[in-house]
Amino acid sequence: MHVHLIGVCGTGMGALARLFIEAGNRVSGSDRAFNPPMGPALSRWGVEAMPGWDPTNLDSGPDLVIVGNVCRPDNVEARATLDGGLRCLSFPGAMEEIFLPARKSFVVAGTHGKTTTTSVLAHLLMEAGLDPGYIIGGIPQGREHSSRLGASAAPFVIEGDEYDCAFFEKHPKFWRYRPWACILTSVEHDHIDIYPDEASYDAAFEGFIDKIPPDGLLVAWAGDPRIRRLTARARCRVRYYALDSDDCGDVSVVWQAGVVRAQAGAQPFDLFVGGTYCGRVTSPLFGEHNVRNVVAALALAAEGAERPVRELIGALQSFRGVRRRQELLGEVRGVRVYDDFAHHPTAVRETIRSMRMRHPGGRVIAAFEPRSATASRRLHQAEYPAAFSGADLALIAPVGRPEIEDEERLNVEEIAATIREGGGRAEAPASIGALVERIAAEAREGDTILIMSNGTFGGAHDMILSALTAALVA
Repeated sequence: MHVHLIGVCGTGMGALARLFIEAGNRVSGSDRAFNPPMGPALSRWGVEAMPGWDPTNLDSGPDLVIVGNVCRPDNVEARATLDGGLRCLSFPGAMEEIFLPARKSFVVAGTHGKTTTTSVLAHLLMEAGLDPGYIIGGIPQGREHSSRLGASAAPFVIEGDEYDCAFFEKHPKFWRYRPWACILTSVEHDHIDIYPDEASYDAAFEGFIDKIPPDGLLVAWAGDPRIRRLTARARCRVRYYALDSDDCGDVSVVWQAGVVRAQAGAQPFDLFVGGTYCGRVTSPLFGEHNVRNVVAALALAAEGAERPVRELIGALQSFRGVRRRQELLGEVRGVRVYDDFAHHPTAVRETIRSMRMRHPGGRVIAAFEPRSATASRRLHQAEYPAAFSGADLALIAPVGRPEIEDEERLNVEEIAATIREGGGRAEAPASIGALVERIAAEAREGDTILIMSNGTFGGAHDMILSALTAALVA
């Protein structure tokens, strides 16, 4: 079969292209540009690259066209696909119809922690010898790819995004993933561009939970009253997880962790299942939020795939983390530089806290770029100042979507001023270049630079490493 993907250089679309290649198909794809890292990767995998949107990209007569979410209704190539009567699917539609029908689908959903939890779960199942398939919104460190076909009889692990499928399919992606065994990490209003209020956002998760069959499994965080309310509608078995410090209301927590102080480059915690002590677990992922993520993955692997808990605890030791999730980019004369995908206030707060736990002896300088559709708007204007309270210095870059109207756009100067009024240190540099210069002037040995953005941050990562090298050498 010849499959053509429009928007093939997106993280998810590129991963989907690789699944089609693994399955033995001819695969072509179009996009505006084929830049690293995805462009060269697609070439290595054997995907035929077609730069630019153009109806002539369809002249070879593909058997199936996948239209990516990057395409708007006026995309000429997508329009030619639909108007020309070619067989067409969205990314989630392709997963549902082609890769998931004969397999148990393990879906990781939630506002925060999806990529990390999905990566841990896939790793545990692989180490347990199940040969799972997976598709993840990031690349696990130590692995080349964010997708894998796996064995047809093994579970398929998929990161369940609540964003909509395509311009012609306006419902949540994870509704189409045939959920059987699932994790729900958190529910906090996000994606304001398609969910204008909390009720509409909750409805996406209600629909997701309703799709889990009665013989399925839902592993849910008990520390969120919103999750407790949503999971009350589940027809399947529900297993709650939490930290021993979480307020879990009146639900019974089966999987529970007691966090131990970070030590020797690792995050230990004590694991209890059904009240029984299962031992001390050593995780390579720092922070309380990541302990929850790991416990959720352990729970689903144990109860959904019926693997022994002790075996899974041992398998965790070889997990190395996920790129762009607390990823150490480099260290320049004692100054550490980390990259993280955090952009929601809760994620920003927890990521800064985890850096504190990981490196308690130095200062944390947090550099943040508001770039997502939600982060760029005023929805969480009031929450951002407190999110940066754990940083010794917060540097907030200009909003990454300047096209947003002034009255709707996040006010970064106001956030910095509020932090200063509360006794903290914060600045809103006028440009990314100015932000980089400020970090180079401020940083000293023992400090941790935490770069947070769901985008490229205008190349700030490499610029900061270069500026630190120049400043410290001088």
